[in-house]
Amino acid sequence: MEALEVLLNRVSAPRLMEPAPTAAQREVLFQAALRAPDHGQLRPWRFLTVEGEGLQQLGEVLAEATALNPEAGEAALEKARNMPLRAPLVVVVIARLQAHRKVPQSEQLLAAGCAAHGILLAANAQGLGGVWRTGELSYAPYVADKLGLTEGEQVIGFLYLGTPARELREAPALATADFVQAWGA
Repeated sequence: MEALEVLLNRVSAPRLMEPAPTAAQREVLFQAALRAPDHGQLRPWRFLTVEGEGLQQLGEVLAEATALNPEAGEAALEKARNMPLRAPLVVVVIARLQAHRKVPQSEQLLAAGCAAHGILLAANAQGLGGVWRTGELSYAPYVADKLGLTEGEQVIGFLYLGTPARELREAPALATADFVQAWGA
């Protein structure tokens, strides 16, 4: 797929099925992530891959985190338990924020987000489907602890990856004039 075609036409694929990306496809996904803008070359990201039995384990962690809310009913627990099962591969994107005199943590967080976007673009370029999911469980300290995050690390999203279960929708046409203005003289 041509680079501009990928950039202009990528859409989320919320319905995913087997097969998961192959080892060769995953290598491309992560190589693309590593090309994210990175002021100071801090590489403020890391990734966890979750598949197979790990998807059920992640679902249990999400259900346990949900159960910490005394108002959560059985439906909420079941929903959390089934979240990771919506794709054959989940990539947990983790920002590794570090103290640095020239690179504020906000830049590091953005760099990790760019790395995640690189994965989604590379997935699209390879004919794979992907969707970036967050929600309050993404930011729950319980989930971070169970995933083994250390001080300064935070989950910024779960990338669900696999084969699109149906034809992807067409990217909506947006007018750049709605978002771009000239400034200055």
